[in-house]
Amino acid sequence: MELLPTQAAWALPATALLLLAWAWMRIRGRHSHGRHDEREALDTVAAWPPQAVRVLTVSERQAYELLRRALPGFLVLAQVPLSRFLRVPTRNSYTDWIQRVGLISADLLLCDAGSRVLAVIDIRGGNETARAARRHQRMVRVLTSAGVPVLTWKEGGLPSLAEMRLQIAPLIGANTVTTPETVSRPVPLDSPPALAQVLAAGDRAAAQADVDESHEPVPSAFLEECAVEAGTR
Repeated sequence: MELLPTQAAWALPATALLLLAWAWMRIRGRHSHGRHDEREALDTVAAWPPQAVRVLTVSERQAYELLRRALPGFLVLAQVPLSRFLRVPTRNSYTDWIQRVGLISADLLLCDAGSRVLAVIDIRGGNETARAARRHQRMVRVLTSAGVPVLTWKEGGLPSLAEMRLQIAPLIGANTVTTPETVSRPVPLDSPPALAQVLAAGDRAAAQADVDESHEPVPSAFLEECAVEAGTR
């Protein structure tokens, strides 16, 4: 006869806990739904006023020009997300992979004429954070696993044309890296300056003048730094 009162004594607290948990979940769901509605109500332009900035930093522009001059006939691309040129199985969450590494951008891609990636140039700053260092290490690990060679260059210490050719030759075949022949031709007196000369003059002027940091490119790690880091190994 004492069994029923004992069961009732246990049932009442358990029922109360269940009701409290149910009420907490309802309140939490309403708050989450409210925050979602608030985010959806934000105007894309008004909430985040856009401003056009440069695509490449000074060091990246210099490295790009060196690659273009050292390897005529090859395709050089800049700031390409890894998700653009790497394919992964989807047996695990593809969204998780994007958050871990897919949003990271390779500074420079060296490709053949058919846009096949031959090497990635990773340009490292002198004062990078611990998180940035982990990001670079993670990118190198992923690219190495995919069979994509990675060359790491330091800002302010880029290799010369000759050094660059020596570094890249083993990666893409020594016979494909040749020094373009110089052909002597008469130049008309009134000929306009070559595009490369105009760009070089602009780069020199930008390097010598005060650089407006508001127009510098968005860091390649910006999206990855802002995302909540998933556990990575």
